[in-house]
Amino acid sequence: MPLPATAKARQLHPAVIEPGLPWLDDRGKHIQAHGGGIIKLDDTWYWFGEDRSRDNDPEKRYVACYSSKNLIHWQFRHQVLALSDPENFGHEWVLERPKVYYHAMTRKFVMYMHIDGRLPGNSSRYSIASVGIATCDTVDGDYRYQRHFRPLGRESRDLGQFIDDDGAAYLIFESRPSHGFYIAALSGDYLDVSREVCFVPAPLEGGAIVNYDGLYYVLGSGLTGWWPNANQYATAKRLEGPWSNFADFAPAHTHTWGSQTTNLIKVVGSTKTTVIYAGDRWRPEEHWDSRYLWMPLEIGDGKLALPEPKPWTIDIESGETSIEEQHQ
Repeated sequence: MPLPATAKARQLHPAVIEPGLPWLDDRGKHIQAHGGGIIKLDDTWYWFGEDRSRDNDPEKRYVACYSSKNLIHWQFRHQVLALSDPENFGHEWVLERPKVYYHAMTRKFVMYMHIDGRLPGNSSRYSIASVGIATCDTVDGDYRYQRHFRPLGRESRDLGQFIDDDGAAYLIFESRPSHGFYIAALSGDYLDVSREVCFVPAPLEGGAIVNYDGLYYVLGSGLTGWWPNANQYATAKRLEGPWSNFADFAPAHTHTWGSQTTNLIKVVGSTKTTVIYAGDRWRPEEHWDSRYLWMPLEIGDGKLALPEPKPWTIDIESGETSIEEQHQ
């Protein structure tokens, strides 16, 4: 029996990322880390995300953790969260976009997530509009749910994570009634937000930020639900702003090559600093088969562009990337 095209490509080119194709872990299973977040500890990267496996208990919501030394080959570590409805949110409750922060002083891992559901008498299943928190003593252990709240007293839906070069930690969250998104600093113990850093009056979700060459870049997606759109970016010299006007970073007709922004991964190598766009290609009718679009960005001097997705590879030590030709 012939190998599937993806398996053949991996056999021939084992160190290649193939945007939009099934991404297999060390068990040969499609990685379940949708809407996720990436952190680096020492020489290891950890990828957390929504585990939408078809054989999951439909009454629970799951988060999986994977690890990698090179951002290409990923080892499944654990379903770090397997949560039954923790606060009587109702059977339609939602857990999305988990992001984990490591607090070096307390040595605790703190997971932020979008918690939602239907408030009594409300027609929308996204009316709870809150942030949930879970904590753990180890990066890939069993996280314990703590509580949910509205950061800064605002509705919060799709959220993002940003850790600056100085280690300061921030939460990015979209607030529908405010017609924009907030950048908020985390509290001293990371268990809350302490202050509003900036409100950006742009109706965007899925926010992601990177500090590159002394300039901040923020990316966000339009409010089109599961369906892709022309994501946009803006720049600022300070997180507090002012931010530039937003502009497309991929050809508008491609709808960001069919993806939605989730993370910006900064790889500081010996010869080059590479910023990776990490997006999701959602399949709302088959969430377990949603794909990932990761590509190195063209970035610098206030400009940002997402090239056409092609197989590519990265050398973690040098930071150098190479985009390859498609293999048949």
